Amino acid sequence: MKRKGFFITFEGGEGAGKSTQIQHACTYLKKLGKKAVLLREPGSTSIGEKIRQVLLDSQNQKMCVETELFLYLAARAQLVREMILPELAKGSVVVCDRFEDSTLAYQGHGGGISLDLLKKVSVLARGTLTPNLTFFLDLNPKEGLKRAGRRDRMEQKSIQFHEKLHQGYLLLARQNLKRIIVLDATESISEIQKKIEKELSHALA
Repeated sequence: MKRKGFFITFEGGEGAGKSTQIQHACTYLKKLGKKAVLLREPGSTSIGEKIRQVLLDSQNQKMCVETELFLYLAARAQLVREMILPELAKGSVVVCDRFEDSTLAYQGHGGGISLDLLKKVSVLARGTLTPNLTFFLDLNPKEGLKRAGRRDRMEQKSIQFHEKLHQGYLLLARQNLKRIIVLDATESISEIQKKIEKELSHALA
């Protein structure tokens, strides 16, 4: 299936403000005359939404990191094939709340699974698909968890876990300077929106 569209992802720890910025990005893309398709991971398919419920259920505290990994990958495999690739083939701009960077940060840096192993198994889920552009909303984990309220299972993990995944995200950003745009999530919503608009205009010109 030939890829004609453009694939954008948003990443960040808990409470970084991704949802607000993603909604604005989609609105802005439509102003540019683009067909913007908003997706979330895990989710956005009937199978993915069921997997999401299991992953985020705070009752599932005994879930081991390997189980967590395979559930996220299963949801991604379905999302890529059912939604992302068909929309890209139509020429849509696909905007996704989280993708493979989340796996490397959460299950890798945070959860302790080998990054080399993660990269190998992740290919099974996404195939050759990689984002054209990624926005990382950078926020201190303590502040982020305070904002988020620690309601779901992932938010309830230890502060040490969240600090490790935050450092993992920063490392990913340094390793992918052309793809990952780091945004200071402590700035005002409007300031962040302006920066995102500028990057989108440049990328899609």
